[in-house]
Amino acid sequence: MADGKEYVSRPDELGNIHISEEVLAAIAAAAATGVEGVGSLAANLGSDIAELLGGKKNLSKGVHITVEEESVRVDVSILIKYGYTIIDVAKEVQNAVFSAIENTSGLTVECVNVHVLGVTFDREAKKPQ
Repeated sequence: MADGKEYVSRPDELGNIHISEEVLAAIAAAAATGVEGVGSLAANLGSDIAELLGGKKNLSKGVHITVEEESVRVDVSILIKYGYTIIDVAKEVQNAVFSAIENTSGLTVECVNVHVLGVTFDREAKKPQ
């Protein structure tokens, strides 16, 4: 996501409506993490470095939004929980993110690309004996 405060503008009968790309990324992040089988969003290297250098914490790490006119492209990087089928979880993430952004913003979602970067394991399953 661009750090330059990008906005999507839509004309309305009473004026203009501006939607920040950060808002769209937060919506996508919430939708993706709500899918069963998603362990977490996978951090982007750039956002991790910014956090280490004292930057604000990015609540939508792992989400990249590209807006062209009234069309939105979303890239979501996730970690899958061990034991879930990767293809099934990725399809559910695509559907959830697509629906969430279209329903909340009224924008057209061109595509949702899901990048599975790893697997998370349940720590409680590994109890010492």
